[in-house]
Amino acid sequence: MLTEKRYELILKLLDEQNSVTVAEIKEKLKISESTIRRDLNALDKAGKLNKVFGGAVAIEAGITTAEPSVAQKKGVNKEEKQLIARYAAALITKDDFVYLDAGTTTGCMIDFITEKSATYVTNAVSHAQKLAAAGFRVYLIGGELKPTTEAVVGNQAILSLETLHFSKAFFGTNGVSLKAGFSTPDYEEAMVKKTAIGQAKKAYILADYSKFGNISSVTFEEFAKAQIITDRKPPEAFLRSKNIIVA
Repeated sequence: MLTEKRYELILKLLDEQNSVTVAEIKEKLKISESTIRRDLNALDKAGKLNKVFGGAVAIEAGITTAEPSVAQKKGVNKEEKQLIARYAAALITKDDFVYLDAGTTTGCMIDFITEKSATYVTNAVSHAQKLAAAGFRVYLIGGELKPTTEAVVGNQAILSLETLHFSKAFFGTNGVSLKAGFSTPDYEEAMVKKTAIGQAKKAYILADYSKFGNISSVTFEEFAKAQIITDRKPPEAFLRSKNIIVA
């Protein structure tokens, strides 16, 4: 295969899914790893992609370090979030002990939750207020309040979560990557998510289509360790995954 054709196909993969691994390119193009790494180096030097360990990410994707505020995120992909939230809320059954992570998609769930016999725990002040106002039994995790995402974080939050055992837990994420897993820009928030997932019998990541292929600064769980609920068929690289539910 000509060099120019390989470049074209690699960039097409990146255009479709924002990130690609050496293994994925090898499977698609049927070429050696040494050739792939040479191609990635050349494309990186040409400014066509960002080479990372084990693969590459699209220039426009990169590694996200900024965290938009709740107000900024509320209007983004609103219909997709509602579709995911409705499906997720229906998973809650009688007497469940549920954890709701901070975030706009998990916040949308509250509009669709009907199970009054379940008990809810959250690290989001706004989620706790909304649940309490609707007559649900809810516990708010204590700790330091992060203004940007309105999430409670820090050592006190982690210590509280370590004493609890959830039947189901629902989480937001900034990025979904086969290699980097589920990620978020803030280290402290990532540690709270990581702790809560470890205390859950079933963990669900709520991620609309735009999150696939994105990578943020801090991974809080491996890709295969949680069920993903999304709004549509994911990019091609994720199609073989058995942990994806399309709402």
